[in-house]
Amino acid sequence: MAEEGNVTSSLNLGNGEDTSPTAGIISQYVKDLSVENPSAPDCFQWQDAPQLDVQFNIASRPVQGEVHEVQIKIQLNAKAQAGTAYIVDLTYAGLIGMRNLDEPQMHAFLYAEAPRLLFPFARRVIADAVRDAGFPPMMLDPIDFNGIYAQQLAAQAGAAGVTTPVGHA
Repeated sequence: MAEEGNVTSSLNLGNGEDTSPTAGIISQYVKDLSVENPSAPDCFQWQDAPQLDVQFNIASRPVQGEVHEVQIKIQLNAKAQAGTAYIVDLTYAGLIGMRNLDEPQMHAFLYAEAPRLLFPFARRVIADAVRDAGFPPMMLDPIDFNGIYAQQLAAQAGAAGVTTPVGHA
């Protein structure tokens, strides 16, 4: 069992002599959750279906040595003609351990793979929060974090003027 206060001891990523690249989730948790039902109880009588606006953001920060925290921030707003039905703000996080990865691999794991692994749990928290606010559970569609990551890398490369060669001339 891990010593209290020492996050890296619970990694179980090798014996220290292993040089193979390894990454994994150590722990995951709700960091912040806010649920608002500003129009209750009137909103339960509204006939029109609310329009949903879903925004998400991924953040990462180093914690200790080989451990980083990855956060998925999701904001869900449900608005109808009569007003706002509900608002859910969630920050769902995970401690990620990585060993023997180069910088591009670490970046890809932190911003593409780790969010993909954490998202189903964040999705369940959102569904439960909306249900607990008195509405049918909101099951968010899956998000292609790897595809979004690749698009952002391509956009950054394009903005920097980096082009990929198409063939040999």
